[in-house]
Amino acid sequence: MTLPLWLFVLILVFAGVTFASHFLFPSVRWFFRHRMERVVAKLNTRLERPIQPFKLMKRPDMIIRLAHDPKVAEAIAAEAAETGIPETVHLERARRYAREIVPGFSASVYFGFAARAAKWLARLIYRVRVGQFDAEAIAGIDKGDTVVFVMNHRSNMDYVLVTYLAASRSALSYAVGEWARVWPLSWLIRSAGAYFIRRKSGNQLYRRVLARYVQMATEEGVTQAIFPEGGLSLDGRVGTPKLGILSYIVDGYREGGRDVVFVPVSLSYDRIIEDRVLVAAHAMGVRRFRASFWSILKFVGRQVRRVLSGRFEKFGVASVSFGAPLSLAEFLRVPHEDVTAELADEMMARIARNVSVLPVPLISAAIGEDTDLPMDALTKRVEALAERLGAAGAYLELPDGSVDKAVKRALDILTLRKIVRREGGRITVPPKDRALIGFYAAAVEQHLAAPAASKTGKIPPKRNVRHPAGHKITK
Repeated sequence: MTLPLWLFVLILVFAGVTFASHFLFPSVRWFFRHRMERVVAKLNTRLERPIQPFKLMKRPDMIIRLAHDPKVAEAIAAEAAETGIPETVHLERARRYAREIVPGFSASVYFGFAARAAKWLARLIYRVRVGQFDAEAIAGIDKGDTVVFVMNHRSNMDYVLVTYLAASRSALSYAVGEWARVWPLSWLIRSAGAYFIRRKSGNQLYRRVLARYVQMATEEGVTQAIFPEGGLSLDGRVGTPKLGILSYIVDGYREGGRDVVFVPVSLSYDRIIEDRVLVAAHAMGVRRFRASFWSILKFVGRQVRRVLSGRFEKFGVASVSFGAPLSLAEFLRVPHEDVTAELADEMMARIARNVSVLPVPLISAAIGEDTDLPMDALTKRVEALAERLGAAGAYLELPDGSVDKAVKRALDILTLRKIVRREGGRITVPPKDRALIGFYAAAVEQHLAAPAASKTGKIPPKRNVRHPAGHKITK
């Protein structure tokens, strides 16, 4: 019997696929799975908070578990009853939402690439500092508790900085907005354990699926990092919180179960990469960023040329402070009218209180509304302002603790960017950059306007400051 060549080739292809699916692919999957388990076991010996099994679950299995969760099933039944559309249709929607949300964590990608890249990039661009760090309180968090880092959102560099500083403690799981759902960035972010959220979605079924994922991760002890403000600060201040993810965590907590410990993280910069874009959006009154792809590419290209030619100047200091932790179990022992809202207000108050005062924000606050003033007068203003901030309990991160050196360093940064000009013995601010001075001054002004203590307790005593990751900080 003779066969046509095309039929013979087709039979060979089908035979090859059958062989691979039954013998080769399972072996390959087992090899990489076994290799990953050995990597994780090795990592867990040095991490303060080991990677939880939930984080290592196969993504398809996690999607199935989430889509078929009993509470998701209740939401599906409710929507089917309300719309008259069969439950199978809503179940498929739930599966689609689960595929969209669920990450695909890879320990090799996170610790082999992401953490190293974060360290390299952070130290290339900034002089990284740790401001206040309540070492004793953070070290005292029970290993069985779920830790949630709650942060103010100043820049997209926030992800990079906190990933770098926390890399020796745990693998963080971030909630990332829709802006990052672009391949291959989306693949990298999912591999690093982050999950995507639709910040403005009012769809009830989607919200139930998202809530259940957050609650499952929290119940299983996954270390998380969230930005309650829901977006970058447009005015330079620590903003009002949105309650979405915090409400999911609070609603999922059960008395006697695994405790949730919130750690306030305060970020401050001498220079925020996106500052002009944020100021422009604030002036328009809408959260719409007009940075085009070509302007971003031009900016990156300019900085790369400076690095290659040896003329690159760091963007000043980036400071991260870790405040006193707050236990959800202890917080709930006191009656509250609205637990989530009061918890969010308390965390944002702690974050605002711990924002480090850096040279550029300090000088910007001293300049104030003026656009032309003598250098001597500016220095005296800075000295007086530093004294007021110290008396108010603010943490000043100044070079060698010197006001004079802080003024010099800040003016070097601002004049390089032409935000201020030095002419003779005077400092002038071009009208077009007046808003930028106010943007950086806002964080300092917030310190002076803030109360001396939070609503629910006194300011914790300052403790020894050290780098939480145990690395030497670049100068």
